[in-house]
Amino acid sequence: MNRIESPAASTANLQLRQVGKPLVRTDSPTKVYGTAVYAGDLTMPGMLCAAVLHSDRASALLRHVDTSRAEALAGVHCVLTAADLPPSQGVMTDMPGQTGGLTKNTKQPILAKDRVRFCGEPIALVAAENAAIAEQALRLIDIEYEDLDGIYDPFDALAPGAPIIFGDDNVVASYKVRKGDIEKGFAEADFIVENTFTTQYQEQAFLEPEAALAWVDEHEVLNIRSSTQVVEHYRAVADAIGLPHNRVRLRAEFVGGGFGGKEVMTIEVWLALLALASRRPVQLVQPRERSFLSHGPRHPFTMTHRTGVSGDGKITALQIKLTSDAGAYAKLSPYILLYATVGATGPYRVDNLHIDSVSAATNNLPACAFRGFGTMQANLACEGQMEEIAKLLGMDSMEVRRRNFIHTGDANVTGQIIRSTVWSDQCATQALATLGERPTDTQTTRIGHGVACYQQSYGRIRWMKDSSEAWVGVEMDGTVIVRSAVTDIGAGQSSALAQITGEILGVPMDQVVVYFGDGAVTPLAGTSTASRALYMSGNATKMAASQVRKNLLSCVAGYFGVKIEQLDMCDSQVFIIDDPQRSIALKDCVKLCAAEGVHRHNLAIFRAPTSEGIDPETGQGEVFPDFTYG
Repeated sequence: MNRIESPAASTANLQLRQVGKPLVRTDSPTKVYGTAVYAGDLTMPGMLCAAVLHSDRASALLRHVDTSRAEALAGVHCVLTAADLPPSQGVMTDMPGQTGGLTKNTKQPILAKDRVRFCGEPIALVAAENAAIAEQALRLIDIEYEDLDGIYDPFDALAPGAPIIFGDDNVVASYKVRKGDIEKGFAEADFIVENTFTTQYQEQAFLEPEAALAWVDEHEVLNIRSSTQVVEHYRAVADAIGLPHNRVRLRAEFVGGGFGGKEVMTIEVWLALLALASRRPVQLVQPRERSFLSHGPRHPFTMTHRTGVSGDGKITALQIKLTSDAGAYAKLSPYILLYATVGATGPYRVDNLHIDSVSAATNNLPACAFRGFGTMQANLACEGQMEEIAKLLGMDSMEVRRRNFIHTGDANVTGQIIRSTVWSDQCATQALATLGERPTDTQTTRIGHGVACYQQSYGRIRWMKDSSEAWVGVEMDGTVIVRSAVTDIGAGQSSALAQITGEILGVPMDQVVVYFGDGAVTPLAGTSTASRALYMSGNATKMAASQVRKNLLSCVAGYFGVKIEQLDMCDSQVFIIDDPQRSIALKDCVKLCAAEGVHRHNLAIFRAPTSEGIDPETGQGEVFPDFTYG
């Protein structure tokens, strides 16, 4: 399919040599040949295998946990329960790697102590000589439960007198949006359409399950090689087990998919505890069934849309109620609900709007991040409602959408002015053209095609003050190094940084090496989540490479007796634009810089746009750095 691009973008691409070009990714050979090393591939001498005992009850008191038979089993090195941890044990599940305020009760027990709140809650950890012994040890742990009534429906959880799952009540988070005059909008409507839409849990099913290896090195530093989207989890691990931050090193290089499911901490803290207790390297690769039991899937939502619409298909008023099932712990539910609230009207302009959203605690599996981060559920309801409106009016559903598309310069749900280019109309035109002529009602065999429109935010919530760092340097032989702690979850994040750097410094991509995903030796880049990794780490890399370019060109300008603006870089050469024969090899340029004491490297930090939050009564304010439409 041809891509729609602005004239400015098309012109810019003609001037670029690497960015925007279909180059071979730097990680392609190692993945094609099967030599890429993932966390589950790692081994160490003396390595133990871990296993985790998860609750088979959703709501119960833990009366007694007896590990004596498991501890007596030959080959078992340690068995840990909550009794072996500090009384205040727990791990923060707030948005990782950020400076935003904590959400409600985000501290989740590492291991259940007095009560289990969902089926799959971890109770005990085992480290043994091999996986078979570890599994056998789990079967020897005796647990005495006292079953409690559970709550499995968010509406029951919100009812007066409902048992409290955690905290003071079962409201994990709530938001409201008040924009325009909704009563006036409904009064102007020719029709009012009301429908309720529901979604269910959805498992990320990443190809690589949760996997990690932990060990204590000769410097008494706890090392963790993990399949995670966030290397900044080293801080949460350190806080959870009582170590200084500089005594925990977390590495996450190649990750076999995440889709949001590896955004919050998964197994890292368990392995940290086992490695410290056993003083041996310990590895865990979660079996798929336990992965399904214990990590957060997509949130189930119930969404009611009441829409006022004119006879020609224009929305005059919209009232939305969103209810999500957070499960037994908050995790990222407050943030996901906010994303859903902002995305509840889809890519449409609505001037008269009420939204009330709430996330409720239940005894279900705690839900968490998944691609779209709440906006997928919200958009399903929005698009379903547009189809129902079109049916009522007897109009083409795409025409109804076109008449309500938001445009550049309009205010969105929270009153934030959309400054980016909105291509919804053009994308719709091309999508319909690609699908071709619609089948007629008289055809006996039909092929169904669905069309939906979407608004997606980019970057983290503005009041989190998001930032990313990157380091770029040129070696004495003219090769280039990039350092960034960004994790590569299969989308080519590291390759993109090589492409950006090669473009700016005029170096072929294969001459750029990116060291990434190491919380100790690469500058912190933030999470590979929220469609932010390339936006944030890419801009930081661009800034660092641009400063290196400026430094190099300043030396060459003096060498040739010209201005910096008269120089360019390509194919590891620096040359005069109007006289390309007058050139110098990049490696010789580096020697000039070294002789003159000019930096051949640079550390840069990119900061995303910020704001101070939204009005709690109206929901108005700037929430995200940018949006894209399609």
